[in-house]
Parts: sequence; C-alpha cells; structure tokens
Amino acid sequence: MELLPYKHFSKIYTSLLLFVLVLLSGVVGYMLIEHYTFLEALYMTVITLSTVGFAEVRHLSDAGRIFTIAIILVNLSAFTYFIALISSYFLDGEFTKAYKQYKMKKSISELENHIIICGFGRNGHEAARVFQESGKEFVVIEKMNPSHDGPPSHIDFYLKEDATRDEVLLEAGIQKAYAVVSTLPDDADNLFVVLTARALNPKLKIVSRASHDTTVKKLKTAGADSVIMPDKIGGVHMATLVLSPDIKEFVDLITTQNNEQFAIHEVESAKTMSLEELDCWRKTGATILGIKTSDRDYMLNPALKTQIQPGNKLIAMGSKEQMKSLEMLVK
Repeated sequence: MELLPYKHFSKIYTSLLLFVLVLLSGVVGYMLIEHYTFLEALYMTVITLSTVGFAEVRHLSDAGRIFTIAIILVNLSAFTYFIALISSYFLDGEFTKAYKQYKMKKSISELENHIIICGFGRNGHEAARVFQESGKEFVVIEKMNPSHDGPPSHIDFYLKEDATRDEVLLEAGIQKAYAVVSTLPDDADNLFVVLTARALNPKLKIVSRASHDTTVKKLKTAGADSVIMPDKIGGVHMATLVLSPDIKEFVDLITTQNNEQFAIHEVESAKTMSLEELDCWRKTGATILGIKTSDRDYMLNPALKTQIQPGNKLIAMGSKEQMKSLEMLVK
C-alpha cells in the first residue's frame, strides 16, 4: 500500500516516530545497563511500556530500576500527547481534509490533456466557468482561497500552492496537460510561469494575462501563444458598446454562448478539399466562419473555392451535433 504523504499526515507520522524512539531507547538502555540480549531488552521494554505487569526478565539493578521509572514516565507523557494529538486531528476534521487533498492530488496525477489555471482571481474564475460549461477538465493553482481553507466546492481539482514553483506545475500534471492559462495579478509571476511551463512542456498551449503593454512582447518571447490585457479589452468593449452597441452585443453572444444548441469550435482537417466540395452547410448545417492555416494565418469568410489542407483548422458555428458531423467530414 502506498504511504500517505508526510506533509499531509505529519501529526500521525510524528506520533508513530515518537513511539518508535521510546521503544528503541528502552531496548538500547536495557542492553547497556543490564546487559540484556536484544530479545530480552525488547521484551522488557514492551511489557514496561504496555504496563501489563509481567515478571522482570532478570533481577534489576538500582540503575535498571531508575531507567525503568524514566521509561514509564516518558511513555505516560508520550501516550497522553499521542491521544490528545490524534483526538484533535480526527475531531477537528483535519484528517478528512488532508485525506481528501491526498486523493485529489492522486487523481490529478492521472489527468491527461487537461488545462491548468494559474491564479483564481476574477479572470481565473471566469476561465474556470467556461471550461466547466464546455466539459473540460482543469486544475486550479492558487496560493490563497478567498472563502475558506479548502478548495471551492464547485472545483474538482484545486492546489493551494504557488504556481511559480516548478514542482507545483509538475504536481498539476503540466507534462501531460493541453494548455496553461496564467491569470496571476503580477506580470513578473506570469512571465515566470510562462517560461517554466514552456520549458517543462514545449507542446503546451499557453495563454497569459498582462497588465502593461511592455510585458506583452516579453511574455510572447518567453513562450506564450496569446497574451490578454483584461483592462484594455474592458475599455475597448465599453467604447464599442457606445459606438456600435448591437454589433458588439451580437459578437459577445456568439463568442460566449456555449450550449447544446449553439457553439463555436475549431475543427482540424485531415483532408485536402475545397469548401465547395466540403459543402458544409448542406451536409451538416454548420457555418464556416474562417480558416486558420498551418502558418497561423487566418482567412475570414473564405470563398467556396478556398482549398483546405491537412492541418488547417476550420472555425465553425453551429450546434454540438453539427460540429460532430463536421468533424466526421474532415477526418
């Protein structure tokens, strides 16, 4: 059976270690003072610690009696400490909380193609909400939880750790992850996360938050695929709502709504064909909004004669059933 991690169950291990130390001290003491054999010393120590009252192995000297008194007193103190510690550990719910955390971390180690969210502020919350609605598995890493010491009830995988540490990202399964979203409030921390994540998993998709324009280029140089500035986006959003409110609200609708009846997805093509040959609307009911080429260029509202190549990604709009039908056409 796998041993429980020391850092989660340190009180239990500390109590067991204390008992073993008292036992070994008794064995060594009797062997040195009374010249007992190892088995005799072990037997004498066990009956002394357990206070069962069996006869002594041999007649004890005065030094042996004093040592026995000391062993009994130390054992009584250690036993009292052990009972108080264990009672507190179980009655206060620490064991249950630690065990749940241990099981959660074990489950995280089994995840594949999941998403890691570094930071659980406003941006992290929104990212988590979208991933949940999309049915994506994700792990949240946050040093502090604003509500309580445990993970939020609606989050399955939550590490209360520092996302800038390599070992924490490894614990979150970064080597098997699909993407990292870094939403830490400090640009330097986001830069560190991006650098570390790219080094640990070169194939990872990385999206990072930035607060200053000067940081955007640094984050991309460090390995971020996309850099988002929430404050700038918020300002542009408000200005556009004033200038073109209906258009902006429509764009928000099609980019944020995600359910069984409506979704925007990217579908990777494995075939070579034109959009006319694909005949997406007639065969699936989905609408092709754009194409992302292997050179990372976008073609918006492509013409029917546009050729699709293997590796191109189709940006399509429709229901989830229509998306599945489109995937079957291009696979």
